[in-house]
Amino acid sequence: MPWARPGARHSRDFEDLAAWLAQRMDKTSLARLLRASWTAIDQIVTRVVDGHLTDSRLDDLYRIGVDEISYRRGHTYLTIVADHDTGDVVWVGEGNTKASLAKFYTELGSERSEQLEAVTMDGSGAYIAATQEHAPNAEICFDAFHVIKWATEALDAVFRSSDIPALTAKIREARNTRPWMKARNALRGAKQSLTSKHRKILTMIRTERAELYDAWILKEELRDLYRIVPPDRAAAYVTRWIRRAWTSGNRTMIKLGDRIAAHYDGIVATAENQLSNGRLEGINTKIRVIQRRGYGHPNPQSLTAMIYLCCSSIKINLPTQA
Repeated sequence: MPWARPGARHSRDFEDLAAWLAQRMDKTSLARLLRASWTAIDQIVTRVVDGHLTDSRLDDLYRIGVDEISYRRGHTYLTIVADHDTGDVVWVGEGNTKASLAKFYTELGSERSEQLEAVTMDGSGAYIAATQEHAPNAEICFDAFHVIKWATEALDAVFRSSDIPALTAKIREARNTRPWMKARNALRGAKQSLTSKHRKILTMIRTERAELYDAWILKEELRDLYRIVPPDRAAAYVTRWIRRAWTSGNRTMIKLGDRIAAHYDGIVATAENQLSNGRLEGINTKIRVIQRRGYGHPNPQSLTAMIYLCCSSIKINLPTQA
C-alpha cells in the first residue's frame, strides 16, 4: 500500500511520528502515549531505520573512529564505527573481534577502504589486524585516553610497590586527612589541575620516594605529548620519552616503555593527526542513555536500530511537516 511500509500494520505517517518521538523519549512512555505495545514500537523503529539507512552513508569516509560498547552482561559487545568529520555513527556490528570489524570493511568495499586516511581505536589487537588487512593505506591512531591510562596503571603499580605505610605517615604528619587516598589522587591528577595540597604531597613524595616521583614525571611527560608538543615534533618527542623510560631504572616503567615502543607508529600518528576517540566516547555515553531509557532491548538488532535512529544522520520528518 502506498501509505504503509511493507509488512507494517500501521500507516507510514503513524510510524514516522513514533520514530520521531523515539528519538526523544523512552519506548515505554511512547507506547503508552500512542496506545501501542512496546514490541510494536520496537518493530516500528526497526522498519523506519531500515527504510532510511542507505549505502550512501559509507561514501566520503576519510577519518573514522572504532570502539566497542558492552551490550549486556557476559561480555557481549557491539562494534561502533563513526565518522570523525560529521560525528555520525555509520556502522554497528555484533561482537568486538577481528571478524566483526572485517564485516564493516567488507560492506565498505575495497575502493572506499583505500580512501581511508586515519582510523582511531583503543589499541585492540583485533581491530588493528582487521584495519591493517582491509585498509592498508589508513594510519592507525591509538586513542590518547587509553595511552595515558596505560601510564596511569603503571604509576599505580609503582605506587603499590612503594613503602605506603611510611609514606602515608609522613603525609599524616602534614595534617592531611585520608593520606593514602590523597597521595594516590595527587599522583593520578594532571599537573595543571593539582591543588595546593596535592602539590605539597608531591613535594614530599619527591623527597621521600624519588622513584615514585620519577614515575609521575614520566606519566605527565606522556600527557604533554597531546597537550603542548607540536605535531611535527611528536615522533622525536616519543622517541626521547621511550629512552627516558628505559633508562629510569624502574622495572614497571621500563615495561611501559616497551609497550609504548610497540605501539609507536599509532601513538605518533594520533599526535600528528590531532585525533582522538573522544567523539566515540561521547557516542558511547549517548548509547548508555538509550539503553537506560529503553529499559533493556530484547536483542542486539533492537539496540542497533535505536543507535542508528539517534546517533546517525537519519532525519525523521513529522507528518505535519511533509
